[in-house]
Amino acid sequence: MNSSSLRAAAIALIVHAFMAPCAGGYTFDSIVPASGGCPQPGHRNLASGASINRRWSTSLPATQSILTTAAQGTPAQLDEMETTIKQAFDAWTGVSGTLLSIGTLANGLAPLVRTSAQNACGNDQGTNADGLNTICFNQSSAAFAFGVLAFTRTLTADGPGVSVGAGAPSAFAGEILDADVQFRNDGQEKFATPGALAAAPGAYDLESLLAHELGHFFGLDHSAVWRALMFPYAPPPGTFLGSRPSAQFPDAPLAEDDRTGLRVLYPDPSDTVHAGTISGRVFPANPFALAALPSPSAGGSVTGIFGAQVVALDADTGVVIAGVLGGWSCDATNLPAQFDGSFRIERLRVGRNYKIYAEPLDGLAQPTDVRNVTGGLCRADVPPACAVPAMNTNFAVRIRPSP
Repeated sequence: MNSSSLRAAAIALIVHAFMAPCAGGYTFDSIVPASGGCPQPGHRNLASGASINRRWSTSLPATQSILTTAAQGTPAQLDEMETTIKQAFDAWTGVSGTLLSIGTLANGLAPLVRTSAQNACGNDQGTNADGLNTICFNQSSAAFAFGVLAFTRTLTADGPGVSVGAGAPSAFAGEILDADVQFRNDGQEKFATPGALAAAPGAYDLESLLAHELGHFFGLDHSAVWRALMFPYAPPPGTFLGSRPSAQFPDAPLAEDDRTGLRVLYPDPSDTVHAGTISGRVFPANPFALAALPSPSAGGSVTGIFGAQVVALDADTGVVIAGVLGGWSCDATNLPAQFDGSFRIERLRVGRNYKIYAEPLDGLAQPTDVRNVTGGLCRADVPPACAVPAMNTNFAVRIRPSP
């Protein structure tokens, strides 16, 4: 299902869908503050004393959609599912060089909060948001279109002082106030915990899918890097992404692109290892190839390629370290967002050699997979005027030897 967004009075409602197999690098959902200014990436408040609540609904489908080694309908089944949920969280809190840790999560080391409510996740309109971050396995939604296995609905503040349900008021524009994760429950698909996957080749790996959805939970959007956990398509049934997490390597399922994106969202100021930045602009050889704005009166201009995926490759290992969706820049003296082909890849490991290349987003991951990313760059009800141009996928890449 293509992602969609709905603007509310004080919050942005965004739905991310994870699909079965039938976008660019690490990306973030953004929102233009109600007071104006540059788009702000959606992320959690990790200020001192803040804690990210989390819970899950033990209301399970009547059909055996969730497969475990423990017998269905027993306390052992719930314990096995909860262990899988905690391991998925551990993958993200185990990344070095970020301020996100198990200590920033409510009940970090204790059992997760459980609720027996079937409809514990918010509704499709976001009007029943409770400020509680919930994982649900037995709740219906119109978002479960053909091929959608799971999705995450996030609510993001467009300024300080915004609150939903039991949550505390937001401290800044871009703060994620609530995120609910839902799994398909109509019996069409099955999901298996790591221990049960080998005996259920037709089931999807619950841990991989949940870890992907938790990337949205923390603010990441889709990535067009194939190996990235945030790639918008699920691994085939009976398989899982990356390696299983362990006590020594809790973030093992993640790819370098996932780790880099999380470090950008939650940078640790004491981290001197991942402190490198590469920036630049992508231009077409023919300036007439630039996309036009939807309306000449919309403000802004298109002076570079918008929507190119720019990738940083470790020149010595060949590993993709990070990729970004390039095409715009914004600062306080140059409002609104300018579509000038700019890109910026941050939190790179220093002391390494990198190769940089740009490519159109025209493979398995398409512009529709990052529609939430580009849609948050402008806001019609907040001056100065701004309109997002169409992403440019009609260009070829020419490799030029180094001088």
